[in-house]
Amino acid sequence: MFCLHEPVVLYHGSFCEVTAPDLERCARYKDFGKGFYLTTDLAQAEAFAKITVRKSIANGTVAHAQNYGIVSHFEYTPRELNVHLFPTSDTNWLHCIVAHRMSGAFSDLIGIYSQYDVIGGKIANDATNITLTNYMTGAYGVMGTKAADNFCISLLLPERLKDQYCFRTTKALEQLKFLKSTRVWM
Repeated sequence: MFCLHEPVVLYHGSFCEVTAPDLERCARYKDFGKGFYLTTDLAQAEAFAKITVRKSIANGTVAHAQNYGIVSHFEYTPRELNVHLFPTSDTNWLHCIVAHRMSGAFSDLIGIYSQYDVIGGKIANDATNITLTNYMTGAYGVMGTKAADNFCISLLLPERLKDQYCFRTTKALEQLKFLKSTRVWM
């Protein structure tokens, strides 16, 4: 996982070009909370752009004729930000994701993580959603117990998960410079 201590190009996959991210348009209940999500992995951003187009067509946000997604490229230049990174997919990472996805779960963590401008870690993507949903509904045991946590994490195959960075504040977004966008054909 990249530590965000030096300049890097980050990617955002969507159904449209994003030149100036707006936190008001960002969805709640995502892995690391409300924010603008990016990755260091171009292929991951391209795959997410395609998924986003399919979902947006299904819910009527974009026309059925749109046969491409967009990857927006940003240069990140580190300055004074409060950053929290999860270097591995461990219990702390799992509890953070569940706290942000499920109202009332691990609620003490929401306050702890609200102090960060950026939170980064492994991505819990569509392929992992069923595992996380099963965990949150108690299918693996009582949520928060060592047995349930370890079982869930083992099913997620954390070594295969890519990275994601959630830019949660205006201060964090100000350190992103839009470079260009590219189309990803379906």
